[in-house]
Amino acid sequence: ECSKKQKNDDTESTSVDALSSSDGFEEKNEFHTLANAKILLSDCLACDNCMTSEEGARVFQQNQKELFCILNLNKKCDTSKHKVLAVSICPQSLPYFAAKFSLSVNDAAKRLCGFLKSLGVHYVFDTTIAADFSILESQREFVQRYQRRNQEEHALPMFASACPGWIRYAERVLTNLVTSHICTAKSPQQIMGSLVKGYFARQQNLSPDKIYHVIVAPCYDKKLEALREDFYTALYNSQEVDCVLTSGEIVQIMEQKNVSMKDVTEVAVDSLFDEIKEGDVVRHDGKRSDGYLEHIFKHAAKELFGMDVKEITYKALKNKDFQEVTLEKDGETVLRFAAAYGFRNIQNMVLKLKKGKFLYHFVEVLACPGGCLNGKGQAQTEDGKPDKALLNQMEEVYAAIPVRLPEANIHVQKMYQDWLEGMDSKKVQETLHTKYSAVNQTAGNLDIKW
Repeated sequence: ECSKKQKNDDTESTSVDALSSSDGFEEKNEFHTLANAKILLSDCLACDNCMTSEEGARVFQQNQKELFCILNLNKKCDTSKHKVLAVSICPQSLPYFAAKFSLSVNDAAKRLCGFLKSLGVHYVFDTTIAADFSILESQREFVQRYQRRNQEEHALPMFASACPGWIRYAERVLTNLVTSHICTAKSPQQIMGSLVKGYFARQQNLSPDKIYHVIVAPCYDKKLEALREDFYTALYNSQEVDCVLTSGEIVQIMEQKNVSMKDVTEVAVDSLFDEIKEGDVVRHDGKRSDGYLEHIFKHAAKELFGMDVKEITYKALKNKDFQEVTLEKDGETVLRFAAAYGFRNIQNMVLKLKKGKFLYHFVEVLACPGGCLNGKGQAQTEDGKPDKALLNQMEEVYAAIPVRLPEANIHVQKMYQDWLEGMDSKKVQETLHTKYSAVNQTAGNLDIKW
């Protein structure tokens, strides 16, 4: 039984020491003072009731010390054993750095890139392109599910699959009644893993296991997502994402190195394509997330009903984190979408589904109240409480970023043809999709309460 059923979204955080899988590596080096940084394990959904002891240990291995171990080995060991370090930054992390250090989002991206490269990182990428793929595949899947809704019992509703906290809760606590409704498109994080260890590795003539891939993300649940067995390549003994560090953990590194973002040299963010550098930061529609609801809604309105929707009107229901959007044609409601953020709204949504009183065709589900910008790995005060003032600034920064439609990314369209062998290919299914199902597993009890 999930312990979260007795908790609300304001559960206190717990501070624990970061652990490392490299306990035997104790030699002093230029990073040794950074290895004892604290991690705030806030109220994410990965509580000890749905996490095994082994998973708990592996999650705590994803910390700054692991990164520093790789950096230090690259400085000392034989070049044949060097790892190529690639860091991919989530779009919802950049507003945190911009607001915290009073920078524009473009300056924040370049200075963050400069800081990471000063540590010894080789490549710094923006994960927006991965979100492009994830949204495009989710759009296509929704249209297909809608067209099959009368033939397949579990075709609709469709739930978004981008939030690992929601996915973990659905798989470990809910039944196949729910998991069968989850979109099969991988999250942007894991598609980025496929891009870096698949496409980029091939471009650089590198074996995937020669790349150490780090994600900078807003929340801790992303660490668990990186450990999933379906995101592991046995041939190369390699995960698509080796380590996830939260935005707050990156700031901890800066603080312990006495580095200010404003003092760091600006360096343009790398691209996956040859020697091209990224331009200005762009985002997708959506106020605090990657915008699955808005993109899928507009795409479905056009594909299914021939209607061009320019602006979406949200209607807040029980609270600001549960909102709905509808499309009417000839006096009839033909599409009904919802955004459900925070565990309380998720519980209410699932209860309605089980009672057969669910009216929605698609729901954008996010574990964090307020969405991804409010991930517990950023915008927190020292006592683990939400920093509301900083969050408001982050929302303003995020809203001001120009929107680019996934369809408008020429690199994505080219990669569908050149790398993925067409939009309807078997390789698209293997590379951009996964499968979610209920997991019947009794988790080992952990002393650490998430």
